[in-house]
Amino acid sequence: MIFLGNRKQKLVVVSLDAMGADDLAPAALRDLPNLRALIASGTHVQNVRGIYPTLTYPSHTSIITGMYPRTHGIVNNTKIQPDRLSPDWYWYRKDVHAKPLYQIAHEAGMTTAAFLWPVTARSGIDYNIAEIFPNRIWTNQVLISLWASSPLFILRLNAKYGKLRNGIHQPQLDDFVTASAVDTIVRKQPDMTLIHLVDMDSQRHAHGVLSPEALAARKRLDTRLGRIIQATKDAHMYANTTFAVLGDHYQIDVHTMIRLNALFRAKGWQHTTADGLIDKDWRVLAKSADGSTYIYVRDRNARLDEEIKQLVGPVPGIEHIYSSGAAADFGADPGCAFLVEAHRGYYFIDDANGAITEKVDPADIGQPERYRAVHGYSPFKDDYATTLILNGPGIKQGATIGHARLVDEGPTFAHILGLQYPYPTDGEALLDAFEQE
Repeated sequence: MIFLGNRKQKLVVVSLDAMGADDLAPAALRDLPNLRALIASGTHVQNVRGIYPTLTYPSHTSIITGMYPRTHGIVNNTKIQPDRLSPDWYWYRKDVHAKPLYQIAHEAGMTTAAFLWPVTARSGIDYNIAEIFPNRIWTNQVLISLWASSPLFILRLNAKYGKLRNGIHQPQLDDFVTASAVDTIVRKQPDMTLIHLVDMDSQRHAHGVLSPEALAARKRLDTRLGRIIQATKDAHMYANTTFAVLGDHYQIDVHTMIRLNALFRAKGWQHTTADGLIDKDWRVLAKSADGSTYIYVRDRNARLDEEIKQLVGPVPGIEHIYSSGAAADFGADPGCAFLVEAHRGYYFIDDANGAITEKVDPADIGQPERYRAVHGYSPFKDDYATTLILNGPGIKQGATIGHARLVDEGPTFAHILGLQYPYPTDGEALLDAFEQE
């Protein structure tokens, strides 16, 4: 463990969901004083290559474990449950097949806090508000949050700041999260704090990547970041705190949906239930990751695989079909039969009812699977990188690093805290960000 004088090093990680490298371009930074100040006195990792697929839950798990999805097991946001109208998300720590840094920190005697950090339900974090929502008729938001989080902790914060919320709607939810994080930093002074803010991601989905609504959200996030930084000063821990401000992925504007399951249903490889969902007896299934999709096959054989490729290849909007081996090489789910990438402007949906491709109707935005922008594409797409800022004791000032990988972030955070993962990680600590020790 690293000590500065007689006080421990602390780490505050702020994830600004859907922040891309372009969001920290010089022209954009003119309206973002807190981000601009962190870059000026810290190290800016300009282009961070995400994981495949570039979705929120796999990405945050890669950030905190230093591993690709093929190893940590969070290969999508949601589970394969095509017969459910609202499938379960990968909410729970038990689904992660690698040891997250927050657990390593806890075992080293450090206090930990997390605010809507994905895949941390029932995780053992000391002060935790888990990201979860009710998708069963017998529960509600209060009960499921109490079950998944730190119950007394969340009850106190809800009593104090619950008035800021409007369910899970943005920007109010980020207002609640920020107030709760600020309160916790001041009162509890955790050694490791993880904060996930989703305002900009929500606005980009609903309005587009560079829409006025998304740019307004970006400014709100900068203001919230300023409040978090000020909280460390109020707690007299600023001098010993390293800030890591990061994006998990970027987004791309879209205009057309692709329904591969409609294609598979027409071939008789799956059937729909009375309520229009896909029955459990499917043989071939597309499981959307938005800008990409997995294809899963039961009772695989070479002839069926080739038939699937010949069927999917000519569909408008298909950019590439990767084999299961290639998917594993990328770090994606090795259990898939194929990983299919869409061209920019196209994205996949799970629905099996309707045309194979369909233009997005602006009147439908806000309905399930209807968006103006999405993510989930290959991290190798042009102009699609995310980014990272490091600022604090021992971090170089005014420095830049051109390129890194999302899986490098966890090992870098471990280095800051003087911790080690109990296994070789896929990523490596970004030692060029640190002053010579």
